[in-house]
Amino acid sequence: MAPEDLARLLDPPRAGLDSSDYDLNPEITLPPGRKLRAAAVLIGICDGAAGPSVLLTKRASGLKHHPGQIAFPGGKIETSDASPEAAALREADEEVGLDPAQVQVIGRLPAHETVTGYAVTPILGHIRDAFAPRAQAGEVAEVFQVPLAHLSDRRNFRIEQRIWLGQWRRYYAVPYGPYYIWGATARMLRALAERMA
Repeated sequence: MAPEDLARLLDPPRAGLDSSDYDLNPEITLPPGRKLRAAAVLIGICDGAAGPSVLLTKRASGLKHHPGQIAFPGGKIETSDASPEAAALREADEEVGLDPAQVQVIGRLPAHETVTGYAVTPILGHIRDAFAPRAQAGEVAEVFQVPLAHLSDRRNFRIEQRIWLGQWRRYYAVPYGPYYIWGATARMLRALAERMA
């Protein structure tokens, strides 16, 4: 997918397409004045012979938070990061060995609020060249790609639920082969699919 095609997903901004872990749980009352921690992730679009794909990771099973879950490269925005874009590129370099020079940043999608107290800025980027992923030891168990055609088809998303902190919580899931993509990652992908529709 050409960078100019990706850029069209961001312009013009479309009202009502913001995302949150609370989208499917309107009965949850959020406390006023809550403070969210800033984070950023890279939604990296790779080109390939079979078409464009999205770069994802499987988090290491020994991590304290979200072990074994599927995620975008990314993390907390540090004070040394000049911007959410800089944070997402730094994290992608650390987690999967992606040289920031290989990424053409297209722009930002609306921030996504997570149940764990983060405001995550998804950064859409075009990965210009093939690269050999290098999973960060202890953090990333696997680096893989999922066809964008699968992730942009809203029929592949389903709504599931589980008990979290003593109450049922509904969330999106978009499984692909052996990968169970759910929660915030699936919700941000759903927002992208809505923009591509």
